[in-house]
Amino acid sequence: MLFGMAKRARSATGWLRLGALLATSALLLSGCFGDAADPSASPPAETAAPRPVGASAAPVGIAFSPLRGTGAEWSAMQHPSIAVKIDDHELARPQIALNRTDLVFEELVEGGLTRYVAVWHSDVPDEVGPVRSIRPMDPDIISPLGGIVAYSGGQEQFVAMMQAAPVVNIVFDYDDTGLFTRADDRPGPHDVILAASEAVARHPELPPPPVQFAYGSADPLADPTFAATTTSAIAQTFSDERAPSWDWDAGTSTWLRSQEGLADTEASGERVRAVNVVTMRVGIDWSYGEVPRTVMVGSGEAWVSAAGRTAHGTWSKDAPDAPIVLTSDSGDALRLAPGNTWIELVPTTGSVSFAP
Repeated sequence: MLFGMAKRARSATGWLRLGALLATSALLLSGCFGDAADPSASPPAETAAPRPVGASAAPVGIAFSPLRGTGAEWSAMQHPSIAVKIDDHELARPQIALNRTDLVFEELVEGGLTRYVAVWHSDVPDEVGPVRSIRPMDPDIISPLGGIVAYSGGQEQFVAMMQAAPVVNIVFDYDDTGLFTRADDRPGPHDVILAASEAVARHPELPPPPVQFAYGSADPLADPTFAATTTSAIAQTFSDERAPSWDWDAGTSTWLRSQEGLADTEASGERVRAVNVVTMRVGIDWSYGEVPRTVMVGSGEAWVSAAGRTAHGTWSKDAPDAPIVLTSDSGDALRLAPGNTWIELVPTTGSVSFAP
């Protein structure tokens, strides 16, 4: 059973001039929507006809992925994003297709463990998982994206909160359309797998997600005004049970992830990696008993790590359906490098450190 939520009329955002060369993507990104202090502002829709690539070639529209900032074919981006609650219990590892995400949010849940809100748009896999239940902060994380959310279930009050958000809900507990299966080679309840590309294909009426962050060049923090420091490693402590870390790998220009001191790999066997790591210090609301609720509406301390550098600043989010805005200590927009991003929602009771 699909829960058809009220669908927000979102215009496709972030598209730049058609026919732009991929080699100039960083310049276009910085000039077209990287300069705006508010990345939620939608760039004007492009109406010019695409220029032909060759004498006999059909016109191809070149745009940019709104959640990655990378070059993409315009027609390939005309579909919704899908946000999925992904398990991070030890028995749920390795997860499926984390390296194909556009965004991943890591959040504290009960028992000091963490779970992910993983978001796919530019590269939607056939299968993702393991899928787990919703939590009270998830509507605030997912609402700015629109599109689809998929999860296994959850407490009735949390499910109701998610259903009230402006997204289409797909719930394992109520699904009778075959979008979810249980994997024979995984222990329950860490075995629920979602047919992600099929879920997206069933909702062609939904628009692409809006741009969420400002993007710059491949080394977006090089400008001295950001006062970025060279960084070889990032350490984050959510609780006594969860302490993810990231090591800069210059060879691949990515951050390589570890959990509790061990290399973190996905089901493909690849090391989990990210082009950008955004670390946010967040408050925790304990009004739901043993279930912590990450406070997403407000502001706090933040760091952006990209291209082996880290810049300090603040994050702010004005409303549940508003995007996160990252601002440097100098007052400029903190830009990301084009590529995938992990957003680490580290409680203020935890810790963060950056090694030179």
